[in-house]
Amino acid sequence: MSIVVTGATGKLGRLVVGELLRKVPAEQINAVVRDRAKAADLAERGVRLAVADYNAPDTFDGLFAAGDKVLLISGNEFDKGRPQQHRVVIDAAKAAGVALLAYTSAPGSLTAALADDHRATEEILLGSGVPYVLLRNGWYHENYTENLAPVLAHDAVVAAAGEGRVSSASRADYAAAAAAVLTGEGHENKTYELGGDEAWSFAEYAAELSRQTGRKITYNPVSEEEMTGILAGVGLPGPLAAILAGVDTSISRGELVVTSGDLSRLAGRPTTPLADAIAAGLKEQQG
Repeated sequence: MSIVVTGATGKLGRLVVGELLRKVPAEQINAVVRDRAKAADLAERGVRLAVADYNAPDTFDGLFAAGDKVLLISGNEFDKGRPQQHRVVIDAAKAAGVALLAYTSAPGSLTAALADDHRATEEILLGSGVPYVLLRNGWYHENYTENLAPVLAHDAVVAAAGEGRVSSASRADYAAAAAAVLTGEGHENKTYELGGDEAWSFAEYAAELSRQTGRKITYNPVSEEEMTGILAGVGLPGPLAAILAGVDTSISRGELVVTSGDLSRLAGRPTTPLADAIAAGLKEQQG
């Protein structure tokens, strides 16, 4: 039996593999990657590699084995039909008779267009008959703290989220939860709503940035249309800009507040405070 992680060289995938290496021998971990060279460091740690691509179904032929536990990390190619990409993995997992397939989805409360691909994938997975776990990941701290340059350039946090709150957590928190599911027992056919222990508003985010930088950073709320234009103006494709601005509107409605406690319970520790992620982001920004 292997634990198989797709998208293993992505930001979340690498963290999941790192968590697994603390729990199981490296030879039990199979990292699925598109580019073997980008996973050289994983191979050096004893992790087995498999090269496959969501867009090439035949690359998944024979990749899984009966009894494997699989983590399907959702793709990020919004323009290539993600549910069909994910179906390639699910079909291969079903054919092999895997013991479990965990999928990184979106909160059940999220109605923004971003959730559409996740709901479609969940439907495919549940219809497959494969033992599943839905890891409905909330928002990541790093969605904000890895992109501090424009905030610091203008001393302003701009979002279309009104006074809405976000139960975000660090990627490392979500990775710890995924690893716990992949190495634990009794998770079959469960759905976990995952989010940080404490929700925050964008005004509070700006205040924490002000505290840590010693500068006055304000929160400037804008409309969804204005936010779409701002994101498109910095180079995001129009459809993606609209999807992300739509998430802000969902935040304004409280759709990214998660109160289940599932994330800290699975991770076995409290989730990472936003202030810690801001400190890490500022340190990286300073070079």
